Amino acid sequence: MPQDYEYDVFVSYRREAPVMDWVRNHFHPLLDQWLRNSMPVNHQTRIFIDWDIETGASWPMKLRQALKTSRCLLPVWSPEYFRSEWCLAEWQTMVKREQKVGLGTAQNSGGLIYAVRFFDGEHFPPKAQTTQHKDLSRWNIPDLTFKQHLDYIDLTRQIQGVVTELAKMIQRAPVWQDWPVVLPKSGNKKPRVEMPRLK
Repeated sequence: MPQDYEYDVFVSYRREAPVMDWVRNHFHPLLDQWLRNSMPVNHQTRIFIDWDIETGASWPMKLRQALKTSRCLLPVWSPEYFRSEWCLAEWQTMVKREQKVGLGTAQNSGGLIYAVRFFDGEHFPPKAQTTQHKDLSRWNIPDLTFKQHLDYIDLTRQIQGVVTELAKMIQRAPVWQDWPVVLPKSGNKKPRVEMPRLK
């Protein structure tokens, strides 16, 4: 049984195009690169993202353990995110943790969720619409060729701003406990396709 945090950030996203391609091609590499440069020298920065789950591993168990041992959640929001039972369970897990330690209130507005908007926003559920998040929808081009565009420099600057705020959130995370994890309504049903995580 884990006794401490294993990850600083759990990246929660809808595992399908175009979000998955954008996260893989642009967002995650920039996040990883700049977050390491935003943390204290003696801190070994670790980001959990579900493509790190080894072949043959029990993906529901691995996701639960990673959630339980992550200091904060970084959800990548689009309307499709809120149609996924797994994504909603990941988000609700961290909401419940915030409630348990008294974060995200009028008295203590700091939290453990740093949401970024990939697309839309108008069709998000009310709770998400009223939650402060970073809008990266202007730079949501998933194609690798986006790296050759001048707007990619702007995306890099945006990510630098994200990690500055995220580093503060990581450092003020509460002391690890055996945190509860919210399960998706479908429980541990096998995914419809062979992937580390249910679509």
